[in-house]
Amino acid sequence: MADMLVRFWGVRGSVTTPGPATVRYGGNTACVEVRCGGRLLIFDAGSGLRPLGLALAAPASKADGTAPSAAPVDADIFLSHCHLDHVWGLPFFQPAYAPGTRLRLWAGHLMPDHTLAEAIARLIGHPLFPGGGDFFRADIAFRDFRCGDTLTPHAGMTLRTGPLQHPGGGTGYRLEHDGVALAYVTDTEHRPGGFDPVVLDLAAGADLLIYDCTYTDAEYPAHAGRGHSTWQHGVRLAEAAGAKRLAIFHHDPSHDDPMLDRIARDAEAMRPGTLVAAEGLTLRLPAAPAARPAETPPADPPRLV
Repeated sequence: MADMLVRFWGVRGSVTTPGPATVRYGGNTACVEVRCGGRLLIFDAGSGLRPLGLALAAPASKADGTAPSAAPVDADIFLSHCHLDHVWGLPFFQPAYAPGTRLRLWAGHLMPDHTLAEAIARLIGHPLFPGGGDFFRADIAFRDFRCGDTLTPHAGMTLRTGPLQHPGGGTGYRLEHDGVALAYVTDTEHRPGGFDPVVLDLAAGADLLIYDCTYTDAEYPAHAGRGHSTWQHGVRLAEAAGAKRLAIFHHDPSHDDPMLDRIARDAEAMRPGTLVAAEGLTLRLPAAPAARPAETPPADPPRLV
């Protein structure tokens, strides 16, 4: 059975937060790279998509000594929704400007009133962005679906979807491949005193649950209705769903490194094995149900929990 590799390139919510106060966990917005079955899947296209694109487009040295060139990329990008912090990495994704690259962009929250192609055209069109996408050289396909559909992006992969509680709508995902399950559920508001049955179903028994933990329980009442959840609810959800591990994700811009350190300690005490997502953190999810995911912390900067 094959492993599933998960790497975080952007873990922040709402707006980028660069600077010394966020250097260890990172300030880029949502973007998660997943490798399985020889395929590249990307969940959300926040500002973290830019460094991912630079890594993918980095020229490889040639054995014959001739000039290196960037290899074309073949990838699927699955969007939770189209708010700016989840899509503004797209016009800065270097592989989109490389001939031979093939990209498939997916969204399940827009039909019947809108399409993904229409939404992205607005993002990169005049007067908001120069060129209106005319500079793209990649083969880009826009694939709209309806929340609740089960997708088969590639042979051997099942991607279950469900509607999330977020202004304007959103999509949660559950990727299943070769006995491994990853749940990606961000930008959703929990039900105080209970669980969203859609989210419970997506997270049930997952090897890894990546969940919107924007607020703390204490902060939440002041932000009710904005479409986000708390890390404490994430822990309770992971426990109720039987998820093997929880990744606290979509950090509020005001949550600096020391605060995320405290959340990491409290979450570990509440449910051992819970982690706070950081840029560069890489997890290898095993096919064996009883195994714990192997963790590779980012080499630079280090992650402290």
